[in-house]
Amino acid sequence: MTPLLHMHGISKSYPGVSALREVELSLHAGEVLCLMGENGAGKSTLIKILGGAVVPDAGRIAIDGREITVQSPTDARRAGIGVIYQEFNLIHGLSAAENIFLGRERAAYGWIDGRAERRLANDLLKRIGASFDCQLRCKNMTVAQQQSVEIAKALGEQVRILVMDEPTAALTGQEVDKLIQIIEELRSQEIGIIYISHRLDEVFRIADRIMVLRDGKLVATLPRANVSRGKLIELMVGRELANEFPQRSRSCGEPRLVVSGLVRGDAVRNVSLSIRRGEILAVTGLVGAGRTELARLIFGADRADSGSIAVDGREKVIRSPRQAIAAGICLLTEDRKQQGLVLGMSVLDNFGLPNMRDLSTAGWVRQSQLRHRFSAFQKQLNIRTPNDRQRVRHLSGGNQQKVVLAKWLMSNSQVIIFDEPTRGVDVGAKFEIYQLMFQLADQGKAIMMISSELPEVLGIADRILVMHEGRISGEITDVAHATQHDILQLAVR
Repeated sequence: MTPLLHMHGISKSYPGVSALREVELSLHAGEVLCLMGENGAGKSTLIKILGGAVVPDAGRIAIDGREITVQSPTDARRAGIGVIYQEFNLIHGLSAAENIFLGRERAAYGWIDGRAERRLANDLLKRIGASFDCQLRCKNMTVAQQQSVEIAKALGEQVRILVMDEPTAALTGQEVDKLIQIIEELRSQEIGIIYISHRLDEVFRIADRIMVLRDGKLVATLPRANVSRGKLIELMVGRELANEFPQRSRSCGEPRLVVSGLVRGDAVRNVSLSIRRGEILAVTGLVGAGRTELARLIFGADRADSGSIAVDGREKVIRSPRQAIAAGICLLTEDRKQQGLVLGMSVLDNFGLPNMRDLSTAGWVRQSQLRHRFSAFQKQLNIRTPNDRQRVRHLSGGNQQKVVLAKWLMSNSQVIIFDEPTRGVDVGAKFEIYQLMFQLADQGKAIMMISSELPEVLGIADRILVMHEGRISGEITDVAHATQHDILQLAVR
Protein backbone atom coordinates (compact mmCIF):
# COMPACT_ATOMS: atom_id res chain seq x y z
CA MET A 1 0.00 0.00 0.00
CA THR A 2 1.40 3.41 -0.98
CA PRO A 3 2.12 5.44 2.16
CA LEU A 4 0.59 8.87 2.65
CA LEU A 5 4.09 10.26 3.27
CA HIS A 6 7.49 8.89 2.36
CA MET A 7 10.77 10.64 3.19
CA HIS A 8 13.68 8.90 1.46
CA GLY A 9 17.44 9.32 2.04
CA ILE A 10 17.14 12.54 4.06
CA SER A 11 20.54 13.97 5.00
CA LYS A 12 21.53 17.28 6.61
CA SER A 13 24.85 18.56 7.96
CA TYR A 14 25.86 21.69 9.84
CA PRO A 15 29.44 22.87 10.49
CA GLY A 16 31.00 20.13 12.61
CA VAL A 17 27.73 18.18 12.96
CA SER A 18 26.03 15.54 10.82
CA ALA A 19 22.42 16.00 11.93
CA LEU A 20 20.78 13.41 9.65
CA ARG A 21 22.24 10.62 7.54
CA GLU A 22 20.04 8.97 4.89
CA VAL A 23 16.94 8.74 7.08
CA GLU A 24 13.81 6.95 5.85
CA LEU A 25 10.32 7.72 7.17
CA SER A 26 6.93 6.46 6.02
CA LEU A 27 3.49 7.39 7.37
CA HIS A 28 0.07 5.99 6.44
CA ALA A 29 -3.29 7.76 6.54
CA GLY A 30 -4.95 7.44 9.95
CA GLU A 31 -1.71 6.29 11.58
CA VAL A 32 0.13 7.65 14.63
CA LEU A 33 3.89 7.30 14.16
CA CYS A 34 5.83 8.14 17.32
CA LEU A 35 9.27 9.57 16.55
CA MET A 36 11.69 8.83 19.39
CA GLY A 37 15.33 9.48 20.18
CA GLU A 38 17.65 11.23 22.57
CA ASN A 39 18.07 15.01 22.45
CA GLY A 40 20.34 15.68 19.50
CA ALA A 41 19.31 12.50 17.67
CA GLY A 42 17.96 14.50 14.71
CA LYS A 43 14.20 14.53 15.39
CA SER A 44 13.80 18.31 15.26
CA THR A 45 15.89 18.60 12.10
CA LEU A 46 13.78 15.94 10.39
CA ILE A 47 10.45 17.62 11.16
CA LYS A 48 11.85 21.06 10.23
CA ILE A 49 12.75 19.60 6.84
CA LEU A 50 9.23 18.19 6.49
CA GLY A 51 7.75 21.55 7.56
CA GLY A 52 9.91 23.54 5.14
CA ALA A 53 11.87 25.40 7.83
CA VAL A 54 15.12 23.62 6.84
CA VAL A 55 16.25 22.52 3.36
CA PRO A 56 17.96 19.09 3.31
CA ASP A 57 21.33 18.44 1.69
CA ALA A 58 19.94 15.30 0.06
CA GLY A 59 16.78 13.22 -0.07
CA ARG A 60 13.25 13.18 -1.46
CA ILE A 61 9.76 13.69 -0.06
CA ALA A 62 6.66 12.09 -1.62
CA ILE A 63 2.95 12.30 -0.79
CA ASP A 64 0.69 9.56 -2.14
CA GLY A 65 3.65 8.34 -4.18
CA ARG A 66 4.21 11.68 -5.95
CA GLU A 67 7.43 13.54 -5.25
CA ILE A 68 7.02 17.11 -3.98
CA THR A 69 9.40 20.02 -3.36
CA VAL A 70 9.37 21.50 0.15
CA GLN A 71 11.68 24.48 0.43
CA SER A 72 9.55 26.74 2.64
CA PRO A 73 6.71 26.52 5.20
CA THR A 74 4.39 27.75 2.45
CA ASP A 75 5.33 24.74 0.30
CA ALA A 76 4.60 22.44 3.25
CA ARG A 77 1.19 23.98 3.93
CA ARG A 78 0.23 23.71 0.26
CA ALA A 79 1.14 20.01 0.39
CA GLY A 80 -1.14 19.47 3.38
CA ILE A 81 1.61 19.30 6.02
CA GLY A 82 1.10 21.01 9.37
CA VAL A 83 3.66 21.24 12.18
CA ILE A 84 2.85 22.20 15.77
CA TYR A 85 6.14 23.04 17.41
CA GLN A 86 6.79 22.85 21.14
CA GLU A 87 6.88 26.67 21.26
CA PHE A 88 3.51 27.73 19.87
CA ASN A 89 3.35 30.15 16.95
CA LEU A 90 0.49 32.36 18.20
CA ILE A 91 -0.01 36.11 18.59
CA HIS A 92 -1.22 36.45 22.16
CA GLY A 93 -3.05 39.73 21.64
CA LEU A 94 -5.33 38.19 19.00
CA SER A 95 -8.34 35.96 19.49
CA ALA A 96 -8.47 32.26 18.64
CA ALA A 97 -10.38 33.00 15.42
CA GLU A 98 -7.94 35.74 14.38
CA ASN A 99 -4.96 33.42 14.96
CA ILE A 100 -6.60 30.55 13.07
CA PHE A 101 -7.11 32.69 9.94
CA LEU A 102 -4.03 34.90 10.25
CA GLY A 103 -2.53 35.34 6.79
CA ARG A 104 -5.52 33.77 5.03
CA GLU A 105 -8.35 36.00 6.26
CA ARG A 106 -11.87 35.64 4.91
CA ALA A 107 -12.48 38.96 3.13
CA ALA A 108 -14.88 40.63 0.73
CA TYR A 109 -14.25 43.93 -1.06
CA GLY A 110 -11.19 44.52 1.12
CA TRP A 111 -13.03 44.00 4.44
CA ILE A 112 -12.44 41.04 6.74
CA ASP A 113 -15.59 39.00 7.24
CA GLY A 114 -15.27 38.51 11.01
CA ARG A 115 -18.62 36.76 11.28
CA ALA A 116 -17.61 34.11 8.74
CA GLU A 117 -14.24 33.61 10.45
CA ARG A 118 -15.88 33.14 13.84
CA ARG A 119 -18.37 30.63 12.45
CA LEU A 120 -15.63 28.62 10.74
CA ALA A 121 -13.33 28.87 13.78
CA ASN A 122 -16.03 27.53 16.07
CA ASP A 123 -16.65 24.66 13.62
CA LEU A 124 -12.93 23.79 13.65
CA LEU A 125 -12.72 23.95 17.45
CA LYS A 126 -15.88 21.85 17.76
CA ARG A 127 -14.33 19.29 15.40
CA ILE A 128 -11.59 18.63 17.99
CA GLY A 129 -13.90 18.86 21.00
CA ALA A 130 -12.77 22.30 22.23
CA SER A 131 -15.58 24.16 23.97
CA PHE A 132 -14.16 27.67 24.56
CA ASP A 133 -15.28 30.80 22.70
CA CYS A 134 -13.26 31.51 19.54
CA GLN A 135 -13.23 35.22 20.49
CA LEU A 136 -11.13 34.47 23.60
CA ARG A 137 -7.69 36.10 23.31
CA CYS A 138 -4.77 33.69 23.34
CA LYS A 139 -3.07 35.55 26.21
CA ASN A 140 -6.02 34.57 28.43
CA MET A 141 -5.96 30.88 27.46
CA THR A 142 -4.52 27.87 29.20
CA VAL A 143 -1.68 26.01 27.46
CA ALA A 144 -4.14 23.27 26.45
CA GLN A 145 -6.48 25.84 24.86
CA GLN A 146 -3.59 27.43 22.96
CA GLN A 147 -2.68 23.98 21.69
CA SER A 148 -6.25 23.50 20.48
CA VAL A 149 -5.93 26.75 18.51
CA GLU A 150 -2.74 25.45 16.88
CA ILE A 151 -4.51 22.20 15.91
CA ALA A 152 -7.52 24.13 14.58
CA LYS A 153 -5.14 26.32 12.51
CA ALA A 154 -3.68 23.22 10.94
CA LEU A 155 -7.10 21.69 10.24
CA GLY A 156 -8.23 24.98 8.70
CA GLU A 157 -5.43 24.59 6.16
CA GLN A 158 -6.74 21.13 5.19
CA VAL A 159 -3.76 19.22 6.56
CA ARG A 160 -3.41 15.55 5.83
CA ILE A 161 -0.20 15.19 7.80
CA LEU A 162 0.13 16.68 11.29
CA VAL A 163 3.37 16.77 13.27
CA MET A 164 3.14 17.33 17.05
CA ASP A 165 6.42 18.12 18.82
CA GLU A 166 6.34 17.46 22.59
CA PRO A 167 2.64 18.42 22.77
CA THR A 168 2.16 17.39 26.41
CA ALA A 169 5.30 18.97 27.93
CA ALA A 170 3.31 21.61 29.83
CA LEU A 171 -0.07 19.86 30.19
CA THR A 172 -1.76 18.42 33.26
CA GLY A 173 -2.80 14.75 33.34
CA GLN A 174 -6.41 15.64 32.54
CA GLU A 175 -5.32 17.84 29.62
CA VAL A 176 -3.14 15.00 28.30
CA ASP A 177 -6.17 12.69 28.30
CA LYS A 178 -8.13 15.31 26.36
CA LEU A 179 -5.32 15.68 23.81
CA ILE A 180 -5.22 11.93 23.27
CA GLN A 181 -8.98 12.01 22.59
CA ILE A 182 -8.34 14.70 19.96
CA ILE A 183 -5.61 12.55 18.38
CA GLU A 184 -8.01 9.60 18.20
CA GLU A 185 -10.57 11.83 16.47
CA LEU A 186 -7.97 13.06 13.95
CA ARG A 187 -6.89 9.47 13.33
CA SER A 188 -10.50 8.55 12.52
CA GLN A 189 -10.49 11.37 9.93
CA GLU A 190 -7.57 9.63 8.12
CA ILE A 191 -5.05 12.29 9.13
CA GLY A 192 -1.53 10.89 9.52
CA ILE A 193 0.16 12.02 12.74
CA ILE A 194 3.86 12.15 13.60
CA TYR A 195 4.08 12.44 17.40
CA ILE A 196 7.30 13.35 19.23
CA SER A 197 7.50 12.83 22.97
CA HIS A 198 9.96 11.78 25.67
CA ARG A 199 7.11 10.42 27.81
CA LEU A 200 7.15 6.68 27.22
CA ASP A 201 3.75 6.06 28.82
CA GLU A 202 2.07 8.31 26.22
CA VAL A 203 3.92 6.65 23.36
CA PHE A 204 2.66 3.21 24.34
CA ARG A 205 -0.89 4.59 24.68
CA ILE A 206 -1.22 6.07 21.20
CA ALA A 207 1.45 4.74 18.80
CA ASP A 208 0.72 2.45 15.90
CA ARG A 209 4.42 2.31 15.07
CA ILE A 210 7.53 3.66 16.77
CA MET A 211 10.50 5.09 14.86
CA VAL A 212 13.81 5.59 16.67
CA LEU A 213 16.66 7.92 15.62
CA ARG A 214 20.11 7.89 17.20
CA ASP A 215 22.99 10.20 16.25
CA GLY A 216 21.22 11.24 13.04
CA LYS A 217 20.62 7.67 11.82
CA LEU A 218 17.48 5.55 11.67
CA VAL A 219 17.84 2.74 14.20
CA ALA A 220 14.49 1.00 13.78
CA THR A 221 10.82 1.44 12.89
CA LEU A 222 8.67 -1.17 14.62
CA PRO A 223 5.00 -1.85 15.43
CA ARG A 224 4.19 -0.81 18.99
CA ALA A 225 3.25 -4.40 19.89
CA ASN A 226 6.81 -5.52 19.06
CA VAL A 227 8.55 -3.03 21.37
CA SER A 228 8.86 -3.28 25.15
CA ARG A 229 9.70 -0.31 27.35
CA GLY A 230 13.17 -1.69 28.06
CA LYS A 231 13.82 -2.40 24.37
CA LEU A 232 12.75 1.11 23.38
CA ILE A 233 15.13 2.69 25.90
CA GLU A 234 17.94 0.48 24.64
CA LEU A 235 17.25 1.50 21.03
CA MET A 236 17.27 5.18 21.97
CA VAL A 237 20.43 5.31 24.08
CA GLY A 238 22.41 2.58 22.31
CA ARG A 239 22.99 0.58 25.46
CA GLU A 240 20.95 -1.34 27.99
CA LEU A 241 19.69 0.63 30.99
CA ALA A 242 18.85 -1.90 33.69
CA ASN A 243 17.01 0.84 35.61
CA GLU A 244 15.58 4.20 34.59
CA PHE A 245 16.89 5.63 37.87
CA PRO A 246 20.47 5.25 39.13
CA GLN A 247 21.16 3.45 42.40
CA ARG A 248 22.53 5.42 45.33
CA SER A 249 23.51 4.94 48.95
CA ARG A 250 21.79 7.72 50.88
CA SER A 251 23.39 9.59 53.75
CA CYS A 252 22.09 12.94 55.03
CA GLY A 253 23.68 15.36 57.49
CA GLU A 254 22.60 18.49 59.36
CA PRO A 255 20.00 20.92 57.95
CA ARG A 256 21.55 23.11 55.27
CA LEU A 257 18.47 25.12 54.18
CA VAL A 258 15.70 26.04 56.62
CA VAL A 259 12.62 27.96 55.42
CA SER A 260 10.18 29.22 58.07
CA GLY A 261 6.68 30.63 57.55
CA LEU A 262 7.15 31.82 53.96
CA VAL A 263 4.13 33.75 52.65
CA ARG A 264 3.28 35.50 49.38
CA GLY A 265 -0.41 36.27 49.00
CA ASP A 266 -2.46 33.17 48.23
CA ALA A 267 0.27 31.59 46.09
CA VAL A 268 2.46 30.49 49.02
CA ARG A 269 0.81 30.27 52.42
CA ASN A 270 2.91 29.75 55.55
CA VAL A 271 5.32 27.21 54.10
CA SER A 272 8.09 25.80 56.30
CA LEU A 273 10.61 23.18 55.25
CA SER A 274 14.19 22.06 55.73
CA ILE A 275 16.70 20.26 53.52
CA ARG A 276 19.71 18.48 54.99
CA ARG A 277 23.20 18.18 53.61
CA GLY A 278 23.24 15.38 51.06
CA GLU A 279 19.44 15.18 50.86
CA ILE A 280 17.22 15.32 47.78
CA LEU A 281 13.87 16.77 48.77
CA ALA A 282 11.15 16.47 46.13
CA VAL A 283 8.33 19.03 46.09
CA THR A 284 5.35 17.96 44.02
CA GLY A 285 1.63 18.60 43.58
CA LEU A 286 -0.81 19.55 40.86
CA VAL A 287 -0.21 22.43 38.47
CA GLY A 288 -0.94 25.69 40.31
CA ALA A 289 -0.20 24.24 43.75
CA GLY A 290 2.50 26.88 44.39
CA ARG A 291 5.67 24.86 43.80
CA THR A 292 7.39 27.22 41.36
CA GLU A 293 6.21 30.23 43.36
CA LEU A 294 7.90 28.74 46.44
CA ALA A 295 11.15 28.23 44.52
CA ARG A 296 11.10 31.83 43.28
CA LEU A 297 10.67 33.12 46.83
CA ILE A 298 13.61 31.10 48.12
CA PHE A 299 15.74 32.38 45.23
CA GLY A 300 14.64 36.00 45.70
CA ALA A 301 13.05 36.29 42.26
CA ASP A 302 9.82 37.33 44.04
CA ARG A 303 9.52 39.24 47.33
CA ALA A 304 7.95 37.38 50.25
CA ASP A 305 5.31 39.05 52.41
CA SER A 306 6.79 37.36 55.47
CA GLY A 307 8.97 34.47 56.56
CA SER A 308 12.67 33.71 56.95
CA ILE A 309 15.40 31.70 55.21
CA ALA A 310 18.54 30.31 56.84
CA VAL A 311 21.54 28.61 55.23
CA ASP A 312 23.89 26.53 57.39
CA GLY A 313 22.30 27.89 60.55
CA ARG A 314 22.60 31.58 59.63
CA GLU A 315 19.56 33.64 58.66
CA LYS A 316 19.91 35.34 55.27
CA VAL A 317 18.24 38.44 53.89
CA ILE A 318 17.13 37.41 50.40
CA ARG A 319 15.26 40.04 48.44
CA SER A 320 16.88 39.43 45.05
CA PRO A 321 18.59 36.65 43.08
CA ARG A 322 21.91 38.43 43.66
CA GLN A 323 21.48 38.03 47.44
CA ALA A 324 20.41 34.39 46.98
CA ILE A 325 23.52 33.62 44.92
CA ALA A 326 25.67 35.29 47.55
CA ALA A 327 23.99 33.08 50.17
CA GLY A 328 24.88 29.96 48.17
CA ILE A 329 21.42 29.31 46.65
CA CYS A 330 20.81 28.73 42.93
CA LEU A 331 17.71 27.97 40.85
CA LEU A 332 17.51 25.98 37.62
CA THR A 333 14.25 27.39 36.30
CA GLU A 334 11.38 25.41 34.81
CA ASP A 335 11.62 27.39 31.56
CA ARG A 336 15.34 27.21 30.80
CA LYS A 337 14.95 28.92 27.41
CA GLN A 338 13.21 32.03 28.74
CA GLN A 339 14.68 32.33 32.23
CA GLY A 340 17.78 30.14 32.45
CA LEU A 341 19.71 30.99 29.28
CA VAL A 342 20.37 33.82 26.84
CA LEU A 343 19.69 31.87 23.66
CA GLY A 344 21.48 34.28 21.30
CA MET A 345 24.73 34.07 23.27
CA SER A 346 27.36 31.34 23.11
CA VAL A 347 27.64 28.36 25.42
CA LEU A 348 30.78 29.90 26.94
CA ASP A 349 29.19 33.30 27.57
CA ASN A 350 26.13 31.72 29.21
CA PHE A 351 28.44 29.71 31.47
CA GLY A 352 30.31 32.83 32.49
CA LEU A 353 27.35 35.16 33.11
CA PRO A 354 26.82 34.58 36.87
CA ASN A 355 30.57 34.14 37.46
CA MET A 356 32.02 37.35 36.01
CA ARG A 357 33.24 38.56 39.40
CA ASP A 358 35.48 35.50 39.78
CA LEU A 359 36.61 35.48 36.15
CA SER A 360 37.52 39.12 35.56
CA THR A 361 40.18 41.60 36.59
CA ALA A 362 39.68 45.37 36.48
CA GLY A 363 36.59 44.84 34.33
CA TRP A 364 38.31 42.54 31.83
CA VAL A 365 37.22 38.91 31.50
CA ARG A 366 40.09 36.42 31.72
CA GLN A 367 39.09 34.46 28.61
CA SER A 368 41.70 31.71 29.00
CA GLN A 369 40.52 30.98 32.55
CA LEU A 370 36.88 31.11 31.47
CA ARG A 371 37.60 28.53 28.75
CA HIS A 372 39.63 26.39 31.14
CA ARG A 373 36.84 26.34 33.75
CA PHE A 374 34.18 25.59 31.15
CA SER A 375 36.26 22.80 29.64
CA ALA A 376 36.43 21.09 33.04
CA PHE A 377 32.64 21.24 33.51
CA GLN A 378 32.04 20.20 29.90
CA LYS A 379 33.92 16.97 30.57
CA GLN A 380 32.33 16.44 33.98
CA LEU A 381 28.77 16.94 32.71
CA ASN A 382 29.31 15.51 29.21
CA ILE A 383 28.04 18.68 27.48
CA ARG A 384 27.86 17.93 23.77
CA THR A 385 28.66 21.00 21.67
CA PRO A 386 30.83 21.41 18.55
CA ASN A 387 32.74 24.21 20.33
CA ASP A 388 32.29 26.65 23.20
CA ARG A 389 31.28 29.44 20.78
CA GLN A 390 28.21 27.55 19.60
CA ARG A 391 25.05 29.55 20.27
CA VAL A 392 23.21 27.84 23.10
CA ARG A 393 19.90 27.93 21.18
CA HIS A 394 21.30 25.26 18.84
CA LEU A 395 21.98 22.72 21.61
CA SER A 396 19.55 19.94 22.49
CA GLY A 397 17.32 20.35 25.55
CA GLY A 398 19.45 18.02 27.67
CA ASN A 399 22.66 19.86 26.81
CA GLN A 400 21.03 23.24 27.47
CA GLN A 401 20.06 21.97 30.92
CA LYS A 402 23.65 20.90 31.56
CA VAL A 403 24.94 24.37 30.60
CA VAL A 404 22.59 25.90 33.17
CA LEU A 405 23.82 23.43 35.78
CA ALA A 406 27.48 24.09 34.90
CA LYS A 407 27.22 27.83 35.48
CA TRP A 408 25.70 27.27 38.92
CA LEU A 409 28.25 24.63 39.90
CA MET A 410 30.96 27.13 38.99
CA SER A 411 29.43 29.55 41.50
CA ASN A 412 29.84 26.84 44.19
CA SER A 413 26.20 26.93 45.27
CA GLN A 414 25.40 24.83 48.34
CA VAL A 415 21.61 24.77 47.88
CA ILE A 416 20.43 23.83 44.38
CA ILE A 417 16.78 24.09 43.36
CA PHE A 418 15.81 22.10 40.25
CA ASP A 419 12.40 23.14 38.85
CA GLU A 420 11.20 20.39 36.46
CA PRO A 421 14.81 19.39 35.66
CA THR A 422 13.97 16.77 33.02
CA ARG A 423 11.10 18.46 31.17
CA GLY A 424 11.63 17.95 27.43
CA VAL A 425 14.70 15.77 28.08
CA ASP A 426 15.14 12.25 26.68
CA VAL A 427 15.48 9.14 28.82
CA GLY A 428 19.25 8.86 28.38
CA ALA A 429 19.87 12.50 29.34
CA LYS A 430 17.45 12.09 32.26
CA PHE A 431 19.60 9.27 33.62
CA GLU A 432 22.70 11.51 33.36
CA ILE A 433 20.91 14.37 35.15
CA TYR A 434 19.82 12.02 37.95
CA GLN A 435 23.42 10.83 38.32
CA LEU A 436 24.60 14.45 38.54
CA MET A 437 22.02 15.20 41.22
CA PHE A 438 23.21 12.20 43.21
CA GLN A 439 26.83 13.33 42.86
CA LEU A 440 25.93 16.80 44.11
CA ALA A 441 24.07 15.32 47.08
CA ASP A 442 27.07 13.10 47.86
CA GLN A 443 29.18 16.29 47.99
CA GLY A 444 26.96 17.56 50.79
CA LYS A 445 24.82 19.94 48.77
CA ALA A 446 21.12 20.31 49.59
CA ILE A 447 18.91 19.51 46.60
CA MET A 448 15.31 20.63 46.16
CA MET A 449 13.63 19.07 43.13
CA ILE A 450 10.25 20.26 41.87
CA SER A 451 8.65 17.73 39.55
CA SER A 452 5.25 16.80 38.13
CA GLU A 453 6.47 13.36 37.05
CA LEU A 454 5.55 11.06 39.91
CA PRO A 455 7.77 8.11 38.83
CA GLU A 456 10.69 10.55 38.88
CA VAL A 457 9.74 11.81 42.34
CA LEU A 458 9.52 8.28 43.72
CA GLY A 459 12.70 7.17 41.97
CA ILE A 460 14.96 10.06 43.05
CA ALA A 461 13.79 11.63 46.31
CA ASP A 462 14.93 10.93 49.86
CA ARG A 463 11.82 12.71 51.13
CA ILE A 464 8.69 14.14 49.46
CA LEU A 465 6.64 17.23 50.27
CA VAL A 466 3.26 17.59 48.55
CA MET A 467 1.71 21.04 47.99
CA HIS A 468 -1.93 21.96 47.55
CA GLU A 469 -3.26 25.51 47.09
CA GLY A 470 -0.06 27.13 48.32
CA ARG A 471 0.38 24.99 51.43
CA ILE A 472 2.29 21.85 52.35
CA SER A 473 -0.49 19.27 52.44
CA GLY A 474 1.62 16.30 53.45
CA GLU A 475 5.06 14.72 53.79
CA ILE A 476 6.25 11.26 52.76
CA THR A 477 9.38 10.03 54.50
CA ASP A 478 9.23 6.32 53.61
CA VAL A 479 9.69 6.91 49.88
CA ALA A 480 10.73 3.33 49.15
CA HIS A 481 7.25 2.06 50.04
CA ALA A 482 5.22 5.02 48.72
CA THR A 483 3.07 4.93 45.58
CA GLN A 484 1.78 7.48 43.08
CA HIS A 485 -1.65 7.03 44.68
CA ASP A 486 -0.23 8.14 48.05
CA ILE A 487 1.08 11.36 46.47
CA LEU A 488 -2.14 12.10 44.58
CA GLN A 489 -4.23 11.69 47.72
CA LEU A 490 -2.19 14.46 49.36
CA ALA A 491 -2.21 16.59 46.19
CA VAL A 492 -6.03 16.81 45.96
CA ARG A 493 -6.84 17.42 49.63
